[in-house]
Amino acid sequence: MSTNSKTPNQNEEVDLSTLFKLIGAAFDRFFNFFTSIFKNAFLTFIWIIFLIKKHTLILLSAVFLGYLIGFFVTKFSAPKFDSSVELVQNYPSGQNLYKLVNYYNNLIKQKDFETLGKALELDTKTASKISYFDINPIVNGNNNLIVFNEFLQEIDTLASPKIEYNDFVENLEDYSYKYQKISIQSTLNNSFKPVFSKILNSISSNPYFVSEQKKDIVELTKIKEALESSLVKSDSLKNTYKRVLEQELISNNASEIGITFEGSSKTKVTREYELHLRDLELERELVETNRALLDKQHIIEIIPNKQDAGVSSDSKEILGFELPLKLFLALVLFLLTFASLLMLEFLSFIERYRTQITKPLNKS
Repeated sequence: MSTNSKTPNQNEEVDLSTLFKLIGAAFDRFFNFFTSIFKNAFLTFIWIIFLIKKHTLILLSAVFLGYLIGFFVTKFSAPKFDSSVELVQNYPSGQNLYKLVNYYNNLIKQKDFETLGKALELDTKTASKISYFDINPIVNGNNNLIVFNEFLQEIDTLASPKIEYNDFVENLEDYSYKYQKISIQSTLNNSFKPVFSKILNSISSNPYFVSEQKKDIVELTKIKEALESSLVKSDSLKNTYKRVLEQELISNNASEIGITFEGSSKTKVTREYELHLRDLELERELVETNRALLDKQHIIEIIPNKQDAGVSSDSKEILGFELPLKLFLALVLFLLTFASLLMLEFLSFIERYRTQITKPLNKS
């Protein structure tokens, strides 16, 4: 009896021992996997260090040559100047604005400066000095939230599928942002404010936006008049209510007055407070309507700045950083040289590997 009772315990001990061994082996494989990754990454880093050390002279020569090229290009080429303005779109004119800028850039690529000059009301010589136009949205988290909230208010959230904020921002077009920045690069150090004004006039004279502007102004004007009329009626009602309260102080018989207010004094205070809140709400709506009415006076407008002339520009952007042309070319030439050396080392490794494989085959 005692022998049979001990047999299951022994089997359980064997099973637990096997389980612990499997868990230990899994942890070992997991640890060895990350150890091998770290080891290979470290060896790769060391290999790159030795590669740079081996070809230090070549890499330094590439940096010096790039810097020298950038220096002479900056010194002997015509200087370039940037002029820019920030715009506010009170109507969805962004797509038209981007198409207009692309049209101007296409004229520059085709060197059709005569047509460009006519479009911008510039002489052909001044138009030929323009290198390109650029337009980008002014983006920040607050603007994205405002656009997202406006979008949710326009759609039926019950009928449409749920839309996440991150998905909305990823699919948002650049021209959809209310604030935009237009830049002009030119070899002429001149103020291009008349050019920017001409671009805005081209958008503002669009018949569709002009028609929508008229409709909005008429609608907002009627809303404003209705709010003002409501405020006048509310003042009249408050005056009537005030006279009733004065009469109640003179005589305790409220039934002699044409308007009867029932309830306790607490109810009267509550009604007076409600009238006050209603006035505040009407005044707030009136302020918002006046602001909307002022915004709709302009389809698109320029945010004023004090830049009366172009700013010298000889920098290039790489990986989100602005670098002077000399440093930019030095970095680019260094990276190109380093990539070429890596490719040569890789080809050399492939050749050695191929030789090691073919030797045993030839012997056999």
